[in-house]
Amino acid sequence: MTTLQIVILAIVQGLTEFLPISSSGHLVLVPYLFDWIDQGLAFDVAVHFGSLVAVCIFFRKDIAALFAGGADVVTGNIKTPESRMALAITLGTVPAALAGLMFASWIEQNFRDPAIIVYTLAGYGVLMGLADRFGRRERSMASVDFKDAFIIGCAQALALVPGTSRSGVTITAARILGFEREDAARFSFLLSAPVIFLAAGYKFVELLASGEVVAWGQLGLGALVACVVAYISIEFFMRVVTRIGLAPFAIYRLILAAVILYALV
Repeated sequence: MTTLQIVILAIVQGLTEFLPISSSGHLVLVPYLFDWIDQGLAFDVAVHFGSLVAVCIFFRKDIAALFAGGADVVTGNIKTPESRMALAITLGTVPAALAGLMFASWIEQNFRDPAIIVYTLAGYGVLMGLADRFGRRERSMASVDFKDAFIIGCAQALALVPGTSRSGVTITAARILGFEREDAARFSFLLSAPVIFLAAGYKFVELLASGEVVAWGQLGLGALVACVVAYISIEFFMRVVTRIGLAPFAIYRLILAAVILYALV
């Protein structure tokens, strides 16, 4: 890949990983539109790692609390808010982790198609808009229980299909369950961290096993750009979702789906 391709794809990843508009969908569409070859496994690992670093920096206090809660769980204390949240995040991670192990390769081979992205962008966009418009706003993240975590975790597993959006589908599920917009977004981002870590780690092992020659300089550039842009996009999204809601992102998804459909026919 050229430096320009690396920067563009890393910016796309950083912008879309945590905005509810589907990073996987955009990473399929951009090479398709510019007639670029697939960026490859190594690049996917690098930009996902960059995104993970961004979310860990932005939510560093929450992450630290989760580690403290995990330590409480190890010592048998599961009654603190931190330990309950750590358990909730762990439980919420299980559905996506299992789905990834069982179906990720099959989905990558069969669902990386712009035609499929049209349906997922539009369908989940409508659902997200309705959930945000009519969902109750009476619960905070402190009220997350294990049932909530499991339901939102199952929603996260749907994000394996390009065009769905991990943050979009988990925030939608949280809004349906009655969580405030900001709390739904915070829980969504915290829940994404272990899944991104597991996915990047799994892909890294695949990369080592493949024996592929790695251009570490290019990957480092991609990870750095993705990290910086992802941090900015998280900050932007948290402000927008608190003040305006999810409507702008739902509208964007519908417009993008219409543009793709027009390009395909």
